[in-house]
Amino acid sequence: MAGLFSFRPLHSQDWTGRIPEPILGPAEGPTMSQVSYNQFCPIAKACEVLEPRWTILILSEMWSGSTRFNEIRRGVPGMSPTLQSKRLKELEHAGLITRTENRATGDIIYKTTSTADELRPIVYALGQWAHRNIEAEVSLERLDARLLMWNMRRKIDTAVMPGTGRRVIQFIYPELPKDQQSYWLIVKPGMPVDLCSSDPGHDVDLFVTADLKGMTSAWMGWSSLSKEVALGKIVLIGDPEIAASIGKWMVRSSYAEDTDPAQSRNRTKTSTVPSLAIEA
Repeated sequence: MAGLFSFRPLHSQDWTGRIPEPILGPAEGPTMSQVSYNQFCPIAKACEVLEPRWTILILSEMWSGSTRFNEIRRGVPGMSPTLQSKRLKELEHAGLITRTENRATGDIIYKTTSTADELRPIVYALGQWAHRNIEAEVSLERLDARLLMWNMRRKIDTAVMPGTGRRVIQFIYPELPKDQQSYWLIVKPGMPVDLCSSDPGHDVDLFVTADLKGMTSAWMGWSSLSKEVALGKIVLIGDPEIAASIGKWMVRSSYAEDTDPAQSRNRTKTSTVPSLAIEA
């Protein structure tokens, strides 16, 4: 494996697994080796590795559990496949990730190295700082339902969701274009929660119709589920037990707990919204 600051020329290979790697063009931004402050300062050297756009977000998505090209792409939806391929190669050359190919299936698995994992608490602390010091309204100027639902999916606590067998929750954001309004979370015993952006054809147990800003604000901790429900920005229709316990199984962002520690400590006391659970 290359050392942290050892950069070699990038070569075009078909290494992204299910999607052939795009041909890299000159307009996709600088490589890590092209970003230099010409200083020996350790902070400057760290910036040379981490500053290229999307680099930290790719690492963050991988720390959250994504190991395949398409999974990472869903966690950084604003990034082109071409640039993602380029950044992954640079991270591998920098010794921050590894790439392993299963020759029998053709699957490509990406994992962070121990060197990259040293950065994890530092990057999380950076997120905490931003969450505390950047106004919510500034952050809420850039809403993305795909990114919100992808992150919500991985935080679902299936152990506390009422019911057995398959449970389907449909989230609807009416202000979006029709083909982008709906998302389905599919919960199956012993399986990771699945997220669909097209109708999977299953009976829906709970419909959650929400204002995108209101749902984002509640999940990130700038507001609360109970407040957004009371304002009519989140409406629950369907299974009354699943609806009433949404504050338990729909675990909010880890940054939300930094917003209101008292609310976090008392989450089990305030996590239900029984008055607005409407049975279908």
